[in-house]
Amino acid sequence: MAGESDFFDSFDAASTAPARPPESAPERTATAPVHQPLAARMRPRTLAEIAGQEHLTKPDGLLARLINANRFGSLVFYGPPGCGKTSFAEVIARVTGSRFVRVNAVMSNVGELREILATARRRPGEPTLLFIDELHRFNKSQQDLLLPDVEEGHIRLIGATTHNPGFYVNPPLLSRSHLFRLEPLAPAAVATVLARALADPERGLGATGCTAEEAVLLDLANLCEGDLRRALNALEVVVAGLPPGAPVTTRELELFARERRIRYDADEDEHYDTISAFIKSCRGSDPDAALYWLAKMLAGGEDARFIARRLVILASEDVGLADALALPLAVAAHQACEFVGLPEAEFALAHATLHIACAPKSNSVTLGLAAAKHALNSQPVQTVPTPLRDKGGKANKLLGHGKGYLYAHNYPENIAPQAHLEKPLALFTPKTAGIEAKLAERLARWRQLRAQALGSDRSHISPASASNE
Repeated sequence: MAGESDFFDSFDAASTAPARPPESAPERTATAPVHQPLAARMRPRTLAEIAGQEHLTKPDGLLARLINANRFGSLVFYGPPGCGKTSFAEVIARVTGSRFVRVNAVMSNVGELREILATARRRPGEPTLLFIDELHRFNKSQQDLLLPDVEEGHIRLIGATTHNPGFYVNPPLLSRSHLFRLEPLAPAAVATVLARALADPERGLGATGCTAEEAVLLDLANLCEGDLRRALNALEVVVAGLPPGAPVTTRELELFARERRIRYDADEDEHYDTISAFIKSCRGSDPDAALYWLAKMLAGGEDARFIARRLVILASEDVGLADALALPLAVAAHQACEFVGLPEAEFALAHATLHIACAPKSNSVTLGLAAAKHALNSQPVQTVPTPLRDKGGKANKLLGHGKGYLYAHNYPENIAPQAHLEKPLALFTPKTAGIEAKLAERLARWRQLRAQALGSDRSHISPASASNE
């Protein structure tokens, strides 16, 4: 990814053009269209007005210095909905006096992009700032179309995306951009903007005379999960249903709360982040957190079978031999999802989740399998010892396959003086959690018996009966 020095080295004199209002981001005054949503009317006009992203708006920060000096290349803003990505783009256009062109990737096409880029090339003395909302919606060809003009400085691109740019933005375009991550807004930051909107008579709802206590605004902010746009639009709807001068109370929020939707995407960042938190909570033996993330996934519409599959993996990977019941219980939960279905299958998922979260943990299965794979890949592949080979068929018998095999049940404690590898390997080391502690004691005893048997004269070992398969 481009560093700070890369940006300062890549600008020409056109990037320091005197500031003037951008074409499509006019100053919003009291004459702003009243039909605009409250979130659009209250959009910040300066970096200082942007709420909740102090790591980017602080005066001595990288982004603020780049904007104030008007010396930046292409930027990509990555964050959840309603956190301020579009606000940053408009503020940058206003402060730098750039010609501001806004494109939504959902509605745009190659023809429109070509026209925009051609216009920018015909106006070399006038910096063009191209803002592409939902940049991840552009396919590879559309993103590649931007590269030459970004490279030559005909446009300065600002991309906004809710999706991880590492997966959805072409590497060549990403390498020519500086990535800034925006965080979900804290409830206090959202509540501050809501209070400002209620008091502002020009752009906000001040003309209605409606008021709200701080606790009510915090409740609304919490319901909107860091999405400022959603919070402002919800406040506008609530106030629209009140008579002038009436206070906004928790009663007015009840209807909105009933319609609340958990922000959760089926196959994007929220999906991966939440399942990661769920897995790590189970592994970390925190049943409360595990249940919370399970409930969030279910409320967000996650496939119950996907959750069950993760539980099956957890049962072997992280619980393993410390609690042998974890795996069949997780498999049973998966089967319940298949033949019971939601919502009743939620109980089976919660059952398996709590069992795994509360179970003693051991990753000896994981480590043992990894050690076996490493030995297989890093050492010569061992051949199967002749006594252990299949002796079925005339040819195998003529070759002596199976000859010398010692039937384990014919020896004390079922331990025969038999080597099962040509070159012994120590791959599995049991741990001392749960029932695996007894397993560790048992294996230690068996290894001692086998070592003694292999090191002694076999005539001293009296088999209970003749050797057989």
